[in-house]
Parts: sequence; C-alpha cells; structure tokens
Amino acid sequence: MYGRDPWGGPLEINAADSATDDDRSRNLQDFDKAALSRPLDETQQSWLLGPGEQKKKKYVDLGCIIVSRKIFVWTVGTILAAGFLAGFITLIVKTVPRHHKGHPPPDNYTIALNKALMFFNAQRSGKLPRHNNVSWRGNSCLNDGKSDSSSVTKDLVGGYYDAGDAIKFNFPASFAMTMLSWSVIEYSAKYEAAGELNHVKEIIKWGTDYFLKTFNSSADTIDRLAAQVGEGDTSKGPNPNDHYCWMRPEDIDYARPVTECHSCSDLAAEMAAALASASIVFKDNKAYSQKLVHGAKTLFKFGREQRGRYSTGNEAAIFYNSTSYWDEFVWGASWLYYATGNSSYLQLATAPGLAKHAGAFWGGPDYGVFSWDNKLAGAQVLLSRLRLFLSPGYPYEEILSTFHNQTSIVMCSYLPYFTSFNRTKGGLIQLNHGRPQPLQYIVNAAFLATLFSDYLQAADTPGWYCGPNFYSTDVLRQFAETQIDYILGKNPRAMSYVVGFGNHYPKHVHHRAASIPKNKVRYNCKGGWKWRDTSKPNPNTLTGAMVAGPDKHDGFHDVRTNYNYTEPTLAGNAGLVAALVALSGDKTTGIDKNTIFSAVPPMFPTPPPPPAPWKP
Repeated sequence: MYGRDPWGGPLEINAADSATDDDRSRNLQDFDKAALSRPLDETQQSWLLGPGEQKKKKYVDLGCIIVSRKIFVWTVGTILAAGFLAGFITLIVKTVPRHHKGHPPPDNYTIALNKALMFFNAQRSGKLPRHNNVSWRGNSCLNDGKSDSSSVTKDLVGGYYDAGDAIKFNFPASFAMTMLSWSVIEYSAKYEAAGELNHVKEIIKWGTDYFLKTFNSSADTIDRLAAQVGEGDTSKGPNPNDHYCWMRPEDIDYARPVTECHSCSDLAAEMAAALASASIVFKDNKAYSQKLVHGAKTLFKFGREQRGRYSTGNEAAIFYNSTSYWDEFVWGASWLYYATGNSSYLQLATAPGLAKHAGAFWGGPDYGVFSWDNKLAGAQVLLSRLRLFLSPGYPYEEILSTFHNQTSIVMCSYLPYFTSFNRTKGGLIQLNHGRPQPLQYIVNAAFLATLFSDYLQAADTPGWYCGPNFYSTDVLRQFAETQIDYILGKNPRAMSYVVGFGNHYPKHVHHRAASIPKNKVRYNCKGGWKWRDTSKPNPNTLTGAMVAGPDKHDGFHDVRTNYNYTEPTLAGNAGLVAALVALSGDKTTGIDKNTIFSAVPPMFPTPPPPPAPWKP
C-alpha cells in the first residue's frame, strides 16, 4: 500500500513486515538524516519546532506596504498617545469656565456721537414719542399755527426748537436735517455699528414730517411757505415772546405768531434739499420717499419762480440772515438730481452762471466756510463726488472739473501749512475769523474734510495737489481729528464743549428748558428769570449739546446769560454729528459709494444686444 509521504515523496509500506528491529532503526535514522538535510518551509518548521520555538516576525504586512514591526508599534503607540492627550485637553477646555472677550470699547468719537444725537431729542416740539428718553421734557406748543389767525397753515405742531429758546426757524433747521441725511447716506454702516441708525432716522423724520406741514405738500405749485414759528425780537419793548420770557416750553402761554414768506428762494431751496436728501435715506419706504420727492420738487419750483431772500424785511435778519440764494440753488438742485435722476436738475446745478452768482470763482475771506448760510463748499464736494465715481463727461465735465479743483483749494485752506485762516494757540482754526460762536463752522469743515478724504480713497486716489505739493488723504483726516479732539477736551482749558462728554464740560448752558427744574411749579414769563440769572448749574443736563465755543484766545466763560459762549444750536449739532460719525469706528469702513446714486440712471446708453447667431 502506498501512503502519502509527509516530506513530499511516496512512501511504500509492506503489509508483511519482515525486517528486524535493528534494520528498522537503522533505516529510520538514515531516513531522518536525509529528510532533515533538506530545507524546510515555515509550515514544516512549525510542525517540527512547535509553538514554543516559533520566531517573531520582524516585518508587518499591511497589504500595500511592508513595514518594520518596531516602526509600526511606535507609530500606533504615538497615535494612540496623541489621541488620548488631545481628548484630555479637549475635556479640560470644555469643563473649565472661560471668560468671553467682548467687543473693543467704543472710541471717543462713537461715545460723543451717542450723546450728540440726544440733543435733538431735547429740542423736540409738539407731542413727544414715548421713547424720547429726556425725562425733563414733555409735550409743548400744541397750538402752533392754530393761534395765529393770519396764517393759512393751521397745523404747525412738531419740529425742533432752534437753540436755547423755543423759536422754530425753518432755515437753519432744514440745513440741519440735510446734514444729518447726508451723513446717513454716506456712513449708514458706521451708524449701524454705533447702534444709532434707527435713532438718527427717527430724528430726520421728525424734522421732515414737520416741514411737510409748512406748505401745501400735495400741490404741484404753491405761493407761500411758513418760515418761522415764534418770535424773539425784544427791541419793541417788554412784550412776552420766546426771548423776553424765560420759560420751559411746556409752560408757554403767550402767542406764537407764524411768519410766512411769498418770495423766499433760499429757504425753499434749502427745504427742498432737506426733503430730497431724506428721500434717499427713506428709499426703502417707497410711499414716504415719493412724498418727500414731490414736496422737494414743489418747493424748488416755488423758490425758482418767486425770487427773493427769506430774511428780507423780517426779524429773521437779526438771527439767521441769508446773504444770498444762489448757493441754495446749486445745493438744492444737486440733491434733487440725486433724488430723482432728472438731468434737468444737474444741468441747473452745473450752470456756469449759477456758479458765478454763488461765488464759486471769486474767493473772499469766507470762501470755503460751510454753514447754514453758505452751502457752496458743501455743494462743490457733493458734485465732486459725481465726477469721481460716475464721470458724466460732456456737457457737465467743465464745471464739475472746476468744482473739483475749487474743492481741492478749500481743502488746502484747512491745512496748517497755509494761512487762509488763523489758528488759536490751542490749534482751533478760526473759520469765522475770530467772531463769536466758532464751533458750528469748524464741525462742518471737519465733516467735509473727512468725507472728501474718504471719497479720494474710495476712488483709489492717494491724495491731491495744493499747488506743486502733493498731500496724502491722511492729512485731511488729521485736520478733522485735531479739531474735533479740541472740541472734546484736548484744548488749553481741558474742557469738553459737548455737554455730558468727559468730566469737565459747561454746566450753565444757555437753554431755558435745561435751566428750570422739573418740580411741578409753573413759572410765568418773568418768573423764570431767576433761573436764567442764577449762578447755580443747570438742574437738567442737556446731554450732547455742543455750545457756541471759546473765543479767539481759547478763552471760555461758562455763563448762562452769555449765549456767545454757552448756547447750542440745531445746525451746529448736526454738523457735529456728521463729523463724529465720519471719524468714528473702524477706519477701514469708508463711504457707501452707491446708495446716493440709487435714482440716477446710467450715464451712457446701454449697448445693444449681440446679433442672433448666423444660420446658413
């Protein structure tokens, strides 16, 4: 029989075993030597050596590669150890309480901005909203318009008091609303970052709602306009009025006459600018925006057809005398163009004759001073924007180029390297040449300088030329910062001229409502004089009010009766708000390039579509 040889060959086994034991033993030894002399594979070795004698493998077969066992063990061990360590660290991080790092503290400009806007809440006339947030103010002058039988307009409730008195002057008030709207259009992201966008829009709407009451805003043509409510001329004797009496607005019981005008081009054009600019602010509220645009068109048409200065022959000449209406024509037409996209307004704004009458080519000591009276510098910056970003070309390029060059000259005049305007020893530029109440002009200049700097940066222009010298846009921002910093306290007196900002600010502000305590006592016309004349600080803090400012020697007298130092104004605070928001927050956040052009059609015709594909 044959069996399978375990070593690979046939093995013959005889059934009849005739060999002796010695032969078998000798044959087996010979067989073993022969068998073991052959090399054995691993399986055969395992059979012979058994498990106790098996050798460890030096390599590990991973399928695609073969690695050293030692490297494999170290690698796996390292990975496991790293995973354990990472898990342990994660566990610690998850369980240990953490202190969340908050937003960086707001800068001084943002803090001052929050306060400066509160001033407008304190100046509100009429029935106040619940969230007005000025505890010592209440509803006031709810019969404005109704008590004057000669006035056609019977509902003139609302609006803003101009300054420390209770008169409503529409000329500076409309300029204030235009400035606020302009600042919102350019810097809405900064208002949003400061948490004030909704607030400033409420302030603007409070003003524009009132302006719409001062004329027949639903008509296309008007023949009159309410210019003022209340009076302040004390030269006629001791008649109770808003300057003779010292009363809280809530307690006023004397007559408040309405001043209407039939030829007031400057006022009508300025109010048109206010409504037109606000229509861009409220462009998302289509119905209200269109209402504002319609009112602006009606006012501007009235101003163009009935020529004359609003302050001629009335008491406005004492307080807010308008020197010309040509600058308002350029200013109002510019805003109406942006609000409507109608090129007829742009043609008017860029008419050389209009610019000449407005004083664009003759200079003078007050050239470049932007204020409630003279809008030329602001209009030139506004139209330079059009040239920088849309470049309309013919037939506007010549005058737009002139306005751009004039703007560059004005910006040069603001710099300390030039002597167009003197400076105090403390560094305050004297835009009004040493006359009283300087700060209202300075904040407007600071706004224009920062805005023009941001225009140039948005247009990828690093600076501009003053004669042969090239100046970086940074110097314009530095000018604005030094002036606003002076107002906020970096001055020889270390006094902040914004009430409530810092620790040292005016405590005797020339302001009726702030100077009389809210003690449920009603003081009559002369009864309030004791609060006017007392040396005690005001019982109510007029937060955010920028006072008139120091004199040309950096001197300041915190005296309530001296309004040239201590009286704030609506127009002055609007310029302050505009300058503060322009300087506030992240410097990398520039202007909103496109919103102001929302209604402006493309400057050049759209190219025709390509022809249809040719078919054979």
